Amino acid sequence: MKKEISISEIPEGFTKQISEVCGGNVSFEQFFEACGNMSWYDFVLAMPSLVFVVTGWKSNGKENACLHSWSTFAGSGADNFICILGKVSKSGHMYQSLKETGVCVLNFPSNDIYDRCIKTIGNNQFETDEITASGLTAEKALKVNAPRIKECFLNIECEFLWDHELFEGSQEVAVALKAVNICMDSERYDQSKLGRYGKNGFLFQIDQPTNPKTGETTPFGPGIIEQGNPIPWITK
Repeated sequence: MKKEISISEIPEGFTKQISEVCGGNVSFEQFFEACGNMSWYDFVLAMPSLVFVVTGWKSNGKENACLHSWSTFAGSGADNFICILGKVSKSGHMYQSLKETGVCVLNFPSNDIYDRCIKTIGNNQFETDEITASGLTAEKALKVNAPRIKECFLNIECEFLWDHELFEGSQEVAVALKAVNICMDSERYDQSKLGRYGKNGFLFQIDQPTNPKTGETTPFGPGIIEQGNPIPWITK
């Protein structure tokens, strides 16, 4: 039976868990800070989204690396492949780098290096080479002036197109990027071999599936896609 779920009526069990993480009762402001400014619906829906690291140069010439999700990709026409970064903080190094340089690289990790990608969150000081400090290797991109991550099996070099607030006064913006080059590990070409899906392929962020009645969360690591059974494309 389907039931309606309010966006603002957060169950006590969920806020209690956040309070335990923060070490005491929390305000809504503290709740959003603890949860990365995510809506309650992020946890209720737990929709998967591709995980990748956005890399570029900071204004001081240091490497910038931002572990990212909440994005979508779409091809349109002969030479347009567009990425929409769904949620980018206006105050972060990534946004500042994009506005200053107009380019970046999207780097897609497999599970074996995900722990090092997570370390980019802690190694995010302005004076830090964030790729190198996290145990990863920076290399030159082919068509844009931004570093790539060598260990990632897929790199998409991009040019900045536009940004737009999610809503008036939002702390975050949606950003559109245009792909100008891709670099892919040749061992990933054939799905019957190493491929791009399964335990060694693309990773998906899943925001702790949460029971909207009790607030109980299910701890969840990065998700993967396993091949399903082919379904004939018959529309009538």
